[in-house]
Amino acid sequence: MPFIEQIPVSEAGGLLKKQFDAAIDRSGRVWHIVHVMSLNPSVMEASMGLYRTLMFGRSPLSRVQREMLAVVTSKANDCFY
Repeated sequence: MPFIEQIPVSEAGGLLKKQFDAAIDRSGRVWHIVHVMSLNPSVMEASMGLYRTLMFGRSPLSRVQREMLAVVTSKANDCFY
């Protein structure tokens, strides 16, 4: 199994702490897909901005359709998160 070094939530400071706190506010925890970006908080911030734009920004697709596309894509890629 591959290993990706991560900064523990309890040791986060600065921008990383801000990103972790936002993740906890959104979903009650820091999911692994977010946590693996902990060594580069600016990348995490940009990634979460892209996610928010894709999922909540203006679009001809409904929120449900966007979530369905995310689930189908994850399944097709054998992602189980």
